[in-house]
Amino acid sequence: MRVDVVTDTPQLNWDDVHQPARGVVYGLLEEHDPVLARSLHDEGWRGHPLKPVGVAGPQFKGAPRKRGVYTTSPNGSVWFGSPVPEIAAALISALARRTEIVWGAARLRVQGFTVEVDVPTPVEGLVELRTATPVVLRHEGRELLPGEVHYIDRLEHNLRHKADVLGLPAPRGLRVLEAGPRRRFLVRGAPRIGAQVRVAMEADPRFVDAIRSWGLGLDTVQGFGWIR
Repeated sequence: MRVDVVTDTPQLNWDDVHQPARGVVYGLLEEHDPVLARSLHDEGWRGHPLKPVGVAGPQFKGAPRKRGVYTTSPNGSVWFGSPVPEIAAALISALARRTEIVWGAARLRVQGFTVEVDVPTPVEGLVELRTATPVVLRHEGRELLPGEVHYIDRLEHNLRHKADVLGLPAPRGLRVLEAGPRRRFLVRGAPRIGAQVRVAMEADPRFVDAIRSWGLGLDTVQGFGWIR
C-alpha cells in the first residue's frame, strides 16, 4: 500500500525516520481490529514470534540533499504491507479513513493511497531484490553489515523462518550483489545498524510476492528492510 503524503515540515528529525514506524503500524491495526493488533504485538503470528508486516518510513522524491538532514519535498509517500490478507485488510481499512499520519514530530497529510497487488508468475527461478531501507541483522547481539562473516547465514535464516511462517518453500542460493553505506539509527534508545542491499536468490514466486510485502531482515515493522 502506497500512501501519498505532503507535509509542511522541511525536514524530519533524523531519529524520526524509523522510530515512529512501529507505533504507526500498531495504531492503524488497533483502529480496525484491537484484538488482532494486541495479539500480533504480544504473541506474533500463529505461534511464530515474527510479525508478518512491513513499512517503509516516509520517502520524498526530489528532496534536496543536505548532509546530516532528512529533507522532505511535496512528493512524499509511506509504504505499508503484509503478506497475510487479514493484516493487510486491517491496514487498508484504517488507512482509508485517515486524513493524516502523525510520524514523530511531523504531520503527514494523506493525499490518497494505492493498493498494489503483485500477481506471482508461475515461473520459479532467479530473482533480484533491492531494498529501499537498511536491512538489520544480528549475530550474538551484534548488528551485522554486508560482507561480514555471518551476514549471509543470518539473512538465510531470516528468510527460512519467514517462509516457514507463511508455509512456503524457502529460497536457495542467496547472494549479496551490492550493498550501500552503513547507516545507524536510534530506535527506542537502542542503535539499529544496517545497509541497503541488492540480493539474488532462487525462490518460489509466491515467496517473492510475499516478501515484497514484508521485507528482508529484522525489525521490518520498524521500517527496515523494505523492498523497493
